[in-house]
Amino acid sequence: MPRIFGREPALWLALVSVLVKAASAFGLRVSADQQTLINAAAAAVVGLVVAVIVHDGAPAAILGVVQAVIALGVGFGLDWSADRQAVVMSLVAAGIAMWTRTQVTAPVPGRPALQVRLSVGSRE
Repeated sequence: MPRIFGREPALWLALVSVLVKAASAFGLRVSADQQTLINAAAAAVVGLVVAVIVHDGAPAAILGVVQAVIALGVGFGLDWSADRQAVVMSLVAAGIAMWTRTQVTAPVPGRPALQVRLSVGSRE
């Protein structure tokens, strides 16, 4: 299991959860829904860190983090319509696709392209 600063990812998520609960117990005004959003965003960030560490699935993890951060923002009052959220997610997905395309190679070579001879202007 990959570790973040020497600790397992689940331990970091538990720490975030406990810190949010403790802060709300001592005066931080966050609703139960907002606490859930904070924990979901933290889980998405930890998922991204793990994906980067193990070199697997980072593009999907990036999309998850962006989605979680948007949800967190909306939960704390960000006034974005569903259309605006979709546009931001599309832009991020397009950027990731552009980057991923330069990083990926086919596992086997492709078949040679079919060669077609065109005789332009010849009359037989």
